[in-house]
Amino acid sequence: MADQRNEPVVVIGLGRFGSAIALELTRRGTEVLAIDESIKVVQGLSGHLTQVVAADCTDIGTLRELGVDEFYRAVVAVGTDIEASILITSLLVELEVEDVWAKAITAHHGRILERVGASHVVFPEREAGERVAHLVSGQLLDYLQVDENFAIAKIHPPQPMVGRPLGHTKVRSKYGITVVAVKNGYEEFTYASAETELSYGDTILVTGRVNDIDRLMSLA
Repeated sequence: MADQRNEPVVVIGLGRFGSAIALELTRRGTEVLAIDESIKVVQGLSGHLTQVVAADCTDIGTLRELGVDEFYRAVVAVGTDIEASILITSLLVELEVEDVWAKAITAHHGRILERVGASHVVFPEREAGERVAHLVSGQLLDYLQVDENFAIAKIHPPQPMVGRPLGHTKVRSKYGITVVAVKNGYEEFTYASAETELSYGDTILVTGRVNDIDRLMSLA
């Protein structure tokens, strides 16, 4: 199978989520066809995106005229119009666009998108809310949930991990956490090893189950 990583992408719906995706893809050198039904939105982005079009994507004929059926990958970033989101996703599947990413507002919306053939369903508001909730607690410096119950977190080391080699702390067996990297002050991150000794001012990257990370941070 051919490498599809650098294939052009069509982004439908240019609200905050869709425009952010289109702009970032463009910045990374990916060719983007960006579409929104609002002429005003399209005009606002015309100086930042090379291909941005005002069109009604709930019509399969329009999608064909725009050449959407020739794309391998599409993002349906339509906002609160759930009916339009579902219809556009189903039309992309009908046009045999192989890799369809669709934004969902609710769990029910997400299930319908999956049923009509979306390859990936994302919940940007919910995922952002979960991340911010972890950061607002004040114990995490950064947080990324990479699976339903697995995350990477940037933290300061709690007391049980400080002042002795990591191998002696048994942090993995006790807490189910792996320390991936460490940096001191303004130095760059370096990989952690069993011999690494942590100080309170260090910053570390840890991976593990969400509940295990929360349990570790309760010791801080």
